Amino acid sequence: MTWGVGANDLANIMSTTMGSRAITVRQAMIIAVVFEFAGAFLGGMHVTNTIRSGIINTALFAGHAEVLIYGMIAVLLASMVWMLFASYIGMPVSITNAIVGALVGFGAVVLGLHAVHWNTVGLIALSWVCTPIAAGIGSYWLFTLVRRLILATRDPLQSSRRYMPLYFFMVGVVLSVMTVLREIVRFGYHPDGLHQFLIIIATSFIIAIIGMFLCSKIKLPENAKRYQRYEYIEKKFGILMAFTACAMVFAHGSNDVAIAVGPVAAIYSIVMHNGSLLMRDPIPLWIMFMGCMGVVTGLFMYGRKVIATVGRHITSLTPSRAFAATFAAAVAVIVSTSSGIPVSATQTLVGGVFGVGLARGIGALNLNVIRNIFLSWFVTVPAAAMLAILFFNILQWMFHFL
Repeated sequence: MTWGVGANDLANIMSTTMGSRAITVRQAMIIAVVFEFAGAFLGGMHVTNTIRSGIINTALFAGHAEVLIYGMIAVLLASMVWMLFASYIGMPVSITNAIVGALVGFGAVVLGLHAVHWNTVGLIALSWVCTPIAAGIGSYWLFTLVRRLILATRDPLQSSRRYMPLYFFMVGVVLSVMTVLREIVRFGYHPDGLHQFLIIIATSFIIAIIGMFLCSKIKLPENAKRYQRYEYIEKKFGILMAFTACAMVFAHGSNDVAIAVGPVAAIYSIVMHNGSLLMRDPIPLWIMFMGCMGVVTGLFMYGRKVIATVGRHITSLTPSRAFAATFAAAVAVIVSTSSGIPVSATQTLVGGVFGVGLARGIGALNLNVIRNIFLSWFVTVPAAAMLAILFFNILQWMFHFL
């Protein structure tokens, strides 16, 4: 199943970076491996309560632990089939949506509709609408700003030198909030508001200095023609994209990998604790390692279709456009996470790409592809639910429980 997550979910996260050719394939692979594993092991070692007990009332399985085990296996099988099918047709779907749908189907058929926590499901469904819209609006505004401040000025080269430090500083803020602050807390340090602010400012300045140093290594030919100057500016945005991609992949590893292996961790917890599901039992290292290996392998082996759909088929992406889309998506993820709203990075990033295309005019968008993507989002939950019911019934027939 995590192979399918890599071929679809992580491929979508990397789609703007690779589709815009902001970095090389080798650099993209290094970012994917390093930050996916770092995010999973540093930020995702505890499965969220949403997956273990937030969707269905697992307390109702007291005394029937084997039913919950088979149910979680059915959830895994349903999510696996749906993720692989979506990857095969090149449609970006979210592992969060697939697992939520599968859990709803399993809980409803075994315990009844009353056992499903519909308030949580409704909140998750609300995020499927709100976060892509927020990312779309943000990317529309950001790319419009980039165009007015840099690309459409009389001297784009001078404008880029003036405003690039600001953009690197903004990326530094996102990186520090998504990674540094979260990990400091996990190491036992709990900074107050002032210290958090100082940490964000210091990290952002460091990122800006590193970014401008890397930009200084890009060579511009003497007496460069106008198109060469634009290529030079886009290379700078490529460096910005690399930093932003690191933050998004880290966030994916710390959230989506833990969600993907959540049913496996639940089964392990039930077996190791004599039928009891401990809500805050940490994920064993070997389970997290298997999840990361599956995700990274899936991206490398079969991620090209989803990368093509999001990175090239929705709208034409350059590094500056890809930066606007990815940065807006990262900000939307931060806001949603801090507000306690479950969020899909997949859908958020697609919303960001849509907003960038809209900033260039409705004619810059491939409406057929967008229609198919939105349709796949709405179909994911009921499809995963029906698959979970099917697999649960097959397991029940094979092993004669209940």
